[in-house]
Amino acid sequence: MVEGRSRVLIESVNPSVEQGRFPAKRIIGDIVEVEAVIFTDGHDQLRCEVHFRHESATDWSVSALTASFNDRWYGGFPVDRLGRYYFRIRAWTDPFGSWLYGITRKIEAGQDVALDLRGGAALLDERASHAGSDAQRIRLAAGALRSLSADGAGLDQVLGEDVLDLVAEHDPAEFASLSGAELEIVVEPERARHGAWYEFFPRSTGSGGSPGTFKTAASMLEHVAGLGFDVVYLPPIHPVGTTNRKGPNNALVAKPGDPGSPWAIGSPAGGHRSVNPDLGTLADFKAFVARARELGLDVAIDIAFQCSPDHPLITEHPEWFRHRADGSIAFAENPPKKYEDVVPFDFESADWRGLWDELCGTFLFWASHGITTFRVDNPHTKPFPFWEWLIPEVKRQYPEAIFLAEAFTRPALLHGLAKRGFSQSYNYFPWRNTRSEIETYLTELTSLPGREYLRPSLWTNTPDILTEYLQSGGRPAFMARFLLAATLGANYGVYGPPFELCEAAPRDPGTEEYLDSEKYQVREWDLDSPWSLKHLMQRVNAIRRGHAALRQDWNLAFLPSDNNQVLCYAKFTTDRADIVVITVNIDPHFRHGGHVELDLELFGFDAAESYVAEDLLGGGRYIWEGPRNYVELDPGTAHIFVMRQHPRTERDFENFQ
Repeated sequence: MVEGRSRVLIESVNPSVEQGRFPAKRIIGDIVEVEAVIFTDGHDQLRCEVHFRHESATDWSVSALTASFNDRWYGGFPVDRLGRYYFRIRAWTDPFGSWLYGITRKIEAGQDVALDLRGGAALLDERASHAGSDAQRIRLAAGALRSLSADGAGLDQVLGEDVLDLVAEHDPAEFASLSGAELEIVVEPERARHGAWYEFFPRSTGSGGSPGTFKTAASMLEHVAGLGFDVVYLPPIHPVGTTNRKGPNNALVAKPGDPGSPWAIGSPAGGHRSVNPDLGTLADFKAFVARARELGLDVAIDIAFQCSPDHPLITEHPEWFRHRADGSIAFAENPPKKYEDVVPFDFESADWRGLWDELCGTFLFWASHGITTFRVDNPHTKPFPFWEWLIPEVKRQYPEAIFLAEAFTRPALLHGLAKRGFSQSYNYFPWRNTRSEIETYLTELTSLPGREYLRPSLWTNTPDILTEYLQSGGRPAFMARFLLAATLGANYGVYGPPFELCEAAPRDPGTEEYLDSEKYQVREWDLDSPWSLKHLMQRVNAIRRGHAALRQDWNLAFLPSDNNQVLCYAKFTTDRADIVVITVNIDPHFRHGGHVELDLELFGFDAAESYVAEDLLGGGRYIWEGPRNYVELDPGTAHIFVMRQHPRTERDFENFQ
């Protein structure tokens, strides 16, 4: 039965995703900022607090909320452990606080408060009955109230801060209201918030026509670390099937020696829990991972839940696959496209539970060998309930696990995967090229409510995606897209050597597939080519590491420009200790200039004072005044300004040299 004396209402509690249907996400070390609308009938004062606990704890910790405008209450709590936290709001009417609020105003109005003082003393006596060893101190205050004159003079001396703290500490919180079901926060490692990813194929790290291995790929690790990237991402490292193996440029028939697509997983040598013997052994792979860590790199592997026709599971568990009318196994199709070398799992199998356990075991296997960063291939083509079960199951044993959803898909599916646990998400960034497209899309990706659970990962290209912009824009197009990805997104990635070397030839006109794609053949890369973007990559990644504003997505603001080819935006930390303004020429063919309009109020700057714009990319320090300033950029170039405003004093003279 409802307790009719619980008069406080608690509404609009945040952070919350679909009224608590899904958890919000945070990073270890964050303060979870909590807010709610809390009110009651009449004029009684309220006390409100957030109760929170880690999933491993049984006791609740408590932090007070503070009242703000229009019945909104704010507060927060720290999350210092990976895993899940639970929180709820508790609120109640505060008889003593209401009394103090009322008598203070009566005293200010010069009214007789003799009776009110007696009432306050009675409230203190009642509070003392709950106060244990502090009871005597509270009773002394009650006695002092009774001795005050009718005008209330001296009330503030009787009710000093020490007394008020004791009264609050021993508040019985009678008839307290609780918010609805406990809300959840998933806490992930720092790498989930930000990271620069570099993808490469180990088999393309050989020389003299010999395919590469995990051992030869060690030198590539040194190259990637030297560029300043954080994560090395490898396409599937498993045995590749031979049945219907694809040849170069997706040819339907492979010649002897053609390596096939790594996404056609499985052969007599093993399946998803084995390594391709052409690359080496599991021990070789673990040595590769160890070397990466010595260089400060994380290693991510591709998990693609599909099989070649030679995968051991096809004979061990034929019930996990669909069969055609003639009894043959059904290969993958996305009409009119056919993928003869790939067989999908049947998630409507009668033994769906066994299938789920098998696939979950793949993640757990690699996690047990030190890999906890996963790029998941096409997760939107597998059931959403499967991911909602699997990701928490893996995180229960490996809370540091990170899941990147490779899902270039519709918004509802993109958000649906993120809600169900994916740490980061691919998105439509590769195809957002104009100023309006970029501004609209990135604002959507980084705004509420999505930012509570969705972390976009901005990729410039992939083995399947060579956009028309890159095909037609020359080296400046690659430079511009790299600059945009690395400064718009806290998380970004490149399909490495082809992007670094500005490879722009499509397999066929009007397509986005690479000519001579590494998906189907071994390549050798001249990483010392003068076309390489390595110096730009090194500089921008160093800037990212030095500026926290670029390693978060929550504070992104697009700024007006009078030239649509000059994109201008700011990223800043919440405390404004780090403010970065970026301007990029998004036309890869022509030089452009224009006036940009900075939001000085947003930056916390005094509009009457000048400020310093220091270009971290091109060099130079400029003294600007007012919001409107002029920039001019060659194709493929940008300014990355760090903004500072100092008082004009002798000590700040160097700013004005």
